[in-house]
Amino acid sequence: MASIFSRIVAGEIPSYKVAEDDRYYAFLDINPVTEGHVLVIPKAEVDYIFDLDDDTLAGLTLFAKRVAASIRSAIPCRKVGMCVLGLEVPHAHIHLMPLQSEGDMDFHRAKLQLPAERMQEIATSIASNFK
Repeated sequence: MASIFSRIVAGEIPSYKVAEDDRYYAFLDINPVTEGHVLVIPKAEVDYIFDLDDDTLAGLTLFAKRVAASIRSAIPCRKVGMCVLGLEVPHAHIHLMPLQSEGDMDFHRAKLQLPAERMQEIATSIASNFK
């Protein structure tokens, strides 16, 4: 059975897409820790990020770097943090999060509840800065 992320890439489940190419897809986390919290995934369904072949892993990182630049242009922040975690979805993914402080990457914090209009506004802003 396809992971929820594969179903998002296939268009079976809606997402707030911020960037895409033939190998990678980036979209807003629907349970964000910060506004502008983005998930970056390979389209190939691989559970563990370090099981990706070297070319795919390197490409994922370079794609994430471009997405991070877009986030930084769209969301006022000091830096964009990156982490790999998440045992819930069996599909490799990178979290990118706008940071004002290190505490902004605390996944134990209460998740934001943003209205759909705000999520779309954030996604559109990040997508418009993607190069």
